[in-house]
Amino acid sequence: MRVCSLTYLCAQAVDAGKCLLEFDGPEDKAPVPLLKNEFAVERRKAKILNFSIAYGKTKHGLSRDWGVTLDEAEKTVQAWYADRPEVKTWQAEQHQHAEQFGLVYTLLGRQRRLPDAVSDGVASSKAKQHALRAAINTPIQGGAADIAMLAMLELNMSAVLRDLGWKLLMQVHDEVILEGPVENADAALVEVRRAMGNPFNGKNLLRVELDVSARFAKSWYDAKG
Repeated sequence: MRVCSLTYLCAQAVDAGKCLLEFDGPEDKAPVPLLKNEFAVERRKAKILNFSIAYGKTKHGLSRDWGVTLDEAEKTVQAWYADRPEVKTWQAEQHQHAEQFGLVYTLLGRQRRLPDAVSDGVASSKAKQHALRAAINTPIQGGAADIAMLAMLELNMSAVLRDLGWKLLMQVHDEVILEGPVENADAALVEVRRAMGNPFNGKNLLRVELDVSARFAKSWYDAKG
């Protein structure tokens, strides 16, 4: 399975109306299957690939995770980077920065020190490779944590949600759960999308918009469905 082929097949299925990217309601009420269900196996493999790239995993690790040959794993990684050359450039810059200064930063400037990455250091080859993988992963995972934290602060400080009687209950990874009166659910959803999509207090820290998926339900289980 090549990345470009999977992307093309998924796009074809959606364009042809054979499946949906999202459905604003219970899945069993959707007119056609959702993409995540129609391409469940392919989606799982794609998620493994994307996480592998983020964690700096080699073709050996991907081959083991996918249960494919090294050749297929290497071709898949090459195809992924061929569609996203800017990612490879960014990763090289992160490695260079870590090797020069022994640290990297998250989106909000939080530091993670990586002394084993320093180019003239005394770290073993294995320790250095681990540090260089962390130089890639830390800005991604740390940046996601920065966004989640700012989004929760934005929700907690929202006067609109407070006036509607809604409040933040908890965070689960990249999701948040709020509670409030049913009669104000639609208005609350609008404010939740605004707050989570613009958590930077007016500052433009990203070059892309944050896509927010929000849903009202009587339970988290129903909302996830």
